[in-house]
Amino acid sequence: MTRIQREKQDIILEAALEVFSAHGFRGSTIDQIAEVAGMSKPNLLYYFPKKEEIHRRLMSELLVTWLAPLEEMRADGDPFVEIRSYIRRKLEMARDFPRQSRLFANEMLRGAPHIIDMIEVDLKALVDEKAQVLLAWMDQGKIARTDPYHLIFSIWATTQHYADFDVQVRAVLGKGRGGEGRFEDAARYLEQLFLHGLTPKPRA
Repeated sequence: MTRIQREKQDIILEAALEVFSAHGFRGSTIDQIAEVAGMSKPNLLYYFPKKEEIHRRLMSELLVTWLAPLEEMRADGDPFVEIRSYIRRKLEMARDFPRQSRLFANEMLRGAPHIIDMIEVDLKALVDEKAQVLLAWMDQGKIARTDPYHLIFSIWATTQHYADFDVQVRAVLGKGRGGEGRFEDAARYLEQLFLHGLTPKPRA
């Protein structure tokens, strides 16, 4: 593939991200994507013959991005530093990639038809690996014992909320607190919530 062809694909994928995140997969059309990309429909179809191919390409690339913060959790690091950093990285993604987060959420709500194989293999393998890291920290008495999977799910739910329900968050916080500072406020709160809950209790 030539440089120009790669650039054309990138333009199409960026346009598709805009359209899919706004209208969902079913509500989006090739014509809409072509219009946002600023190219003709036949030209777009030369690179991606079907809407499904564009969507799957977006989702596969998105899943790689989504896995990166969890992959950075180091087994040899301090548990509280590692978990705090993970919360921060997830909130940074909610702040910097809201369209991607909404696209991912829409795919999950539809039963993940385009990436279920990647979720059942790549995502599951990574979560299994990091669950073992968390369990090891629990066995060593470094963090309180809890279900490692539901801990990870809870971090996903609370951090991605700030992307998927951004309109609601800003409306409820109001003009005084609904600006960029809402992410730092969220980070401090979630750190306190999770790290306090994970602090081992003294034995009687």
